[in-house]
Amino acid sequence: MLKRRLTKLSAALISALLVGSLLAGCGSSSSSTSGTEQKVSYNLGADPQTIDPGLNNSIEGGTVIENAFEGLVDIDKNEKVVPGVASSWDISADKLTYTFHLRKNAKWSDGKTVKAQDFEFAWKRALAPETASDYAYQLYYLKNGEAYNNGKASKDDVGVKAVDDYTLKVNLEAPAPYFLSLTAFPTYMPLRQDIVSKDNKGWATKKENYVSNGPFYMTDWKLKATMTFKKNPNYWNKNTVKLNSITYYMLSQESSATAAFTSGQVDINDLIPSVQKSALIKKGDAKAYPYYGTYFFDVNVGDKDPSNGADITKVLKDQKVREALSLAIDRESIVKNVTKGGEKPATSFVPSSIKLADGKAYKNKDYYPAKGDAKKAKQLLAEAGYPDGKGFPTLQIMYNEGSNHQDIVQALQDMFKKNLNINVTLQSVERKVQLDNLTKQQYQICRASWIADYNDPMTFMDMYVTGGGNNNPGYSNPEYDALIKDAKSTTDASKRISDMHKAEDILMKDLPIIPIYEYTNVVEVKSYVKDLHKSPLGFVYFNNTYIQK
Repeated sequence: MLKRRLTKLSAALISALLVGSLLAGCGSSSSSTSGTEQKVSYNLGADPQTIDPGLNNSIEGGTVIENAFEGLVDIDKNEKVVPGVASSWDISADKLTYTFHLRKNAKWSDGKTVKAQDFEFAWKRALAPETASDYAYQLYYLKNGEAYNNGKASKDDVGVKAVDDYTLKVNLEAPAPYFLSLTAFPTYMPLRQDIVSKDNKGWATKKENYVSNGPFYMTDWKLKATMTFKKNPNYWNKNTVKLNSITYYMLSQESSATAAFTSGQVDINDLIPSVQKSALIKKGDAKAYPYYGTYFFDVNVGDKDPSNGADITKVLKDQKVREALSLAIDRESIVKNVTKGGEKPATSFVPSSIKLADGKAYKNKDYYPAKGDAKKAKQLLAEAGYPDGKGFPTLQIMYNEGSNHQDIVQALQDMFKKNLNINVTLQSVERKVQLDNLTKQQYQICRASWIADYNDPMTFMDMYVTGGGNNNPGYSNPEYDALIKDAKSTTDASKRISDMHKAEDILMKDLPIIPIYEYTNVVEVKSYVKDLHKSPLGFVYFNNTYIQK
């Protein structure tokens, strides 16, 4: 990932050595597309909570952003780092200073030049305390980034500086083996200060304000229905973009989404009823893509929801109760009889697909049996003061609407009743409401998921440091915090791995989260859609996609 000396890097060398996170880049095809209307429709599966790169915290919003904007680098279809707005960069010998050289023909969709100042503004805006970005911590790699976000340093102290219009200098707190790939992530996208500063929180809610620098730009937005983007004629790499338009649909019910795919309304859909997945894959109508993610449930162990009451708060804060809930779950049964998409039971938080910088698997250990352990679960609940569930309050599980999620929470409801003799109610809410309640910690137990931002275990681990922007359970453990800090600052690879393993040991003992399964992504794609890049990091990229009928 990081280079060893201060040298200008060629694209060939980058492709050979760098593995990373997000963003676009599919191989082009020599197949003729003449005479075929080059437009595609994709079901996002939900109405994005936001499409502001600095505020987004969802896959839905991220897919829109990744196709509308371009960062300093891109990630190609092989998940390798390639030049984006930056045509090249230098890295110091100590791996603490990056100097990015921006291409002079990079333009915004309104024709203005993309400048180094656009990156400096965007990064510092995401870190600004008043922005309250969930992903501010993703910029803590910058020198004084965390200090600025916590009000202990000034904006001018942050380690990103536009040296001139086409040179961006970045100083890091410590070497990070995945920093280059991070600059392809939505939070690192450039923004126009002249547009954003007029309405810092609301600028991205109006199509006329949504000026972008990537392959596509917004032309229409019907709230809770569709977004339409067209090919950006000012994009520096427009000659590789074959599609003329993308229409995003926001169908959140699996039955409606699959009906839209069958009728031809949408060309690509990954919101499929579980009962249909196996058959669709066998018929060749759908494909299971790798997905670096974990499906889990957040347990509210914080103090931000007074509506929970003393009895609910008491059980949620009890580690023995949380461990009992985890052991009462038969994850193998869920993936075999409920999800049916080739998922693996999650017996740890970091999925087994995540690799280290040397390409080796990170996997630490199995923390609990895939089939659960009802006997031990009952014992732990009794030790917590609730023998055979007596005196245990009724809990509520919140989940975002959709039959697949409903089937899973109903399975949990049955397992908790059967194995612990406790009652659970279920609450279905819109995706936006779910995300808002998670962020505000206004829930008891809530369905959640995490798809890697980059191919490294740290993308899963650093969320749960005290006060972290995506620490939705409100979890805090000083020992865990110290291990994550050490893992981020050390230059010793073996110590870094050891620190992360120890941190995961703590997280899986404390269990503010209850993992269920490791994702696969089953997607319906029309046969005429070519060169679709479905990243294992969650997003769909259309910059090299084309239609051939």
